[in-house]
Amino acid sequence: MEADELLLRVAGGDQQAFEDLYGLVSGPVFGLVRRVVRDLAQSEEVAQEVLLELWRSAAKFDPGRGSAMSWILTLAHRRAVDRVRSARAAGEREQREAWRAHHPAFDQVTEEVEAGLEREWVRVCLDRLTELQRQSVTLAYYEGYTYREVAERLSLPLGTVKTRMRDGLTRMRECLGGVA
Repeated sequence: MEADELLLRVAGGDQQAFEDLYGLVSGPVFGLVRRVVRDLAQSEEVAQEVLLELWRSAAKFDPGRGSAMSWILTLAHRRAVDRVRSARAAGEREQREAWRAHHPAFDQVTEEVEAGLEREWVRVCLDRLTELQRQSVTLAYYEGYTYREVAERLSLPLGTVKTRMRDGLTRMRECLGGVA
């Protein structure tokens, strides 16, 4: 009896037809799965899943779209490819987890605390500058003005502003040097 006829009988719930179909297609199904999956134990498992799928979904077979053997081998191929992809994805997940274990995650709380402490030190150091140095540094670095714009806002010559900035930044660097 041919696979087409057996599969149609299996769709009707005929257990003997399923046994006969099993004997007819189990070898080709296993061979195809083995070539795709390669691992013996995994291949046996996938082939068994495909044959169980035949029992459950035999009614989905449409003889007008092709032969039963083609349909069965297509099921087997798809299932084998799914297993390979699943195994590959699992391996990639394991690699990512291993990488994460060796590269601890960014500690947001620690970074925020450190940034807060650094801001506080900058404030302390700014307070140690003269009023004129603090104005120049604040306008340039916190408000985004150029040296020329700072000079215009403070009604001072550009050279004076540059000198104040240099002296102020030097004092800031010295003050922050103990923090860094």
